[in-house]
Amino acid sequence: MRNRYGQRSWEIRRFSLNNLPIRYKLIVHFMLISILPSIGLGVLTNWTVDRIIERQITSNTLQLIGKVNRSLETYVENLQNMTFFISFNPDVLQFLENNNEAEPVLSAPSVQTPPRTTTPTDTDHYEIRKFLQGFTTLYSEVAGILIVNSRGEYISNEMYARTSENLTQEAWYQEAVRNKGIFKIIGHPRGRNVTTHVNYKDSEVVSAVRAILDPETQQVKGVVLIDLKLRVIAETAQDVRLGKTGYLTVVDGNGELIYSPPAPYINRIPLDRLGQDASGTYAERVGGRDLQFIYRHSPFTNWTTVGVFSMAESATEMREIRFYVVSFVFIVCLLGMTASFYLAHTISRPIGQLASFMQKAQSGDLTIRHWSDRTDEIGLLGRRFNAMLQQIHRLLSLTELQERQKREAELRSLQAHIKPHFLYNTLDTIHWMARRNGSEDIAEMAESLSKLFRIGLSKGNDIIPLNDEIEHVRSYLHIQHVRYQSKLDYSLHIAPDIRGVYVLKLILQPIVENAIYHGIKERRGPGRVVIEAAEDSGMLVITIRDDGKGIPRDQLARLQKELQAAGTTDGREKGAEPTAAGVSPAGEGGQGYGMLNVQARIALTFGPKYGLTIQSEEGRGTVVTVTHPIIREEQTRLGRMES
Repeated sequence: MRNRYGQRSWEIRRFSLNNLPIRYKLIVHFMLISILPSIGLGVLTNWTVDRIIERQITSNTLQLIGKVNRSLETYVENLQNMTFFISFNPDVLQFLENNNEAEPVLSAPSVQTPPRTTTPTDTDHYEIRKFLQGFTTLYSEVAGILIVNSRGEYISNEMYARTSENLTQEAWYQEAVRNKGIFKIIGHPRGRNVTTHVNYKDSEVVSAVRAILDPETQQVKGVVLIDLKLRVIAETAQDVRLGKTGYLTVVDGNGELIYSPPAPYINRIPLDRLGQDASGTYAERVGGRDLQFIYRHSPFTNWTTVGVFSMAESATEMREIRFYVVSFVFIVCLLGMTASFYLAHTISRPIGQLASFMQKAQSGDLTIRHWSDRTDEIGLLGRRFNAMLQQIHRLLSLTELQERQKREAELRSLQAHIKPHFLYNTLDTIHWMARRNGSEDIAEMAESLSKLFRIGLSKGNDIIPLNDEIEHVRSYLHIQHVRYQSKLDYSLHIAPDIRGVYVLKLILQPIVENAIYHGIKERRGPGRVVIEAAEDSGMLVITIRDDGKGIPRDQLARLQKELQAAGTTDGREKGAEPTAAGVSPAGEGGQGYGMLNVQARIALTFGPKYGLTIQSEEGRGTVVTVTHPIIREEQTRLGRMES
C-alpha cells in the first residue's frame, strides 16, 4: 500500500507543470493567453447579445401590444359614447319615462309583465329606431343596439327577444343595474334571451351595457345593450405578427378569453401569472413547447393583451449570432495554437542548445564555448556561460595554488599555537613554584595572568560564557590592582539569572583598560571601577562605571561620533583586533581605540541595534553601557552546527 502511494506521488511530481520541458510550458501558457480570453469574449458576447435581443423583443412586443390596446380602447370608447348619446336623446328619455311610474323590476322581481314589442308601424318609436340606425351605419363594428325600459319593453333595429320573458330579469340587465350608470363590458354573452337578425353566435360578439338613471331619484329608467363584433378585435390582433407562429390574445378581468386565434398554444391564461403589474413577461412550458408570454393591461377596458410565441423562434437570431461567435473563437484559437507552437519553438530551441553546451561542460569539457550573435537574454546567457567557464578555469588554477598555501599556513599556525600554550604553561609552573616558596602575591599574579591568556584563547571560540568573560576581566583587574595597590579598587555585580548566557569574548577588558589608564590613573587619590550586568527589556546590559578624571566635552562628542560610525558604517574597519591575551594595542595610547574595536565587533556580529554608549562628566567619571543580545546555550550550539 505504501509503495503504491509513493509511486503515485512520484508520478504526480513527474507530470507536474514545473517538471515539463520549457517548450511545453510555453505552448501551454501561450494557448492559455490566446484561447481563454477568446472563449471568455465569445461567452460574454453571446450572453450580452442574448440579453439585448431579449430586451429588444420584449420592448418591441410591448409597443405593438400598446398599439393594439389603444385601438381596442378606441372601439370601446365609441361604445361608451354611444350609450351617453342614447341616454341624452329626448325620444329615448320619453320612451323610458312613460313607464317610470311603475315599480322597478329589481324591487319586485316576482312580478313579471309580458314585454310589449314595438312594430315599424309605431310612429312613437320610429324616430328612436332611426336614431339607433345612425350609429350602426356610422360604426360598422357595432352588431346591434338594444334599449330596455324598467318594465321590460325594448326598442332595437337589429336585436330582438327570443321569448316573451321579461328582459329585466336577464343577467346583463342586472349587471348594468348593479353598476349604477357606469359603462360595463361584460364579455361574450352566455344563454341570454336576446339575439340578432344576423344571428351572431355568442362567441362572435362582445357585449357592453350601461344603466340609464333618473338624475333626481337615481332610479333605473332602463338599460342600453350594445354588441361589438369580435371581428374588429380579431382584425386588430391579427395585424400583429410575433415571429412565424406567435399571436396576440385578449383576456378580460375574469381570465376569460375575449379573443384567441384558431389552434392557440394555450386555451386559458391563468390570471396569477399575469401579476399585478401593468405589463410584464414570463416563460412557461406548455405541451412540450417553451413559450414566452408578454402582456400589457388596459385599465380602461380592463382587458389584458398577451403576446404568445415560441422561444425557439426567438432563438433563431441567437443561433445565427452564436454561429458567428463560435466561428470567430475557432479561428482565433487556431491562430493562437499556431502562434504558440511557433513562439515556443523559437524560444526553446536556443535554450536547448545552451543546455547541451552546459551538459558538455558538466562532463568536464571546459573548452566548449557558446557562439551566437543574438543580443537578447539567450545571447546574454551564452556570453555569461562563456565567462563562467573562463572563471571556473581560473578558479581551478587558483585553488591548486591555495591548497599549497593552505598546507604551508597550517604548518605555520601549528608553530604559532605552540607559543601561547608554552607561555601559560610556564606561568602555571611559576605559580606553583611561588606557592611552594611562600610567595603568595607572586603566585596570585601568575595565576591571574595565566587565566587572562587561557580565556583570551578560548579554544578558538568567538562566543564564550558570560562567567568566563567576567573571570577574564576580574583577572585583568586583579593584575592592575596589584600594580596600582590602593589607588585602584573594583567590584563586580552580576545578576544570578544571567550567569548562564553567552557573550562575544573580550568586550569588557578594553573598556576597563580605558577606564584605568584614562580615568583612574590621571585623577588624584584612589579610584574605583564598578561592573554591573543585568537583563533589561530582553537584552543583556553591562555597565562599566568609574569615578576617574572624566572626558572633556569636545573629546566626548568626538568619541560618541566615532562609536556611532563604527557601529553603522565602514568606520568599524578602524577597530583593531585584540591580541591573544585580550589587551588592546592602544592600551596606553590613544583613548577609545579598544572601545571602537568592541563597538565594531558587536555591531558586525549582531547588528547596529547593539553596541556601546558612553556618558561622561569631566571631573566626576565615565559610564560605558554595553548592550548585547541574550544568547542561551541552545543558540550557541545551533550556531556551531550552522558554522
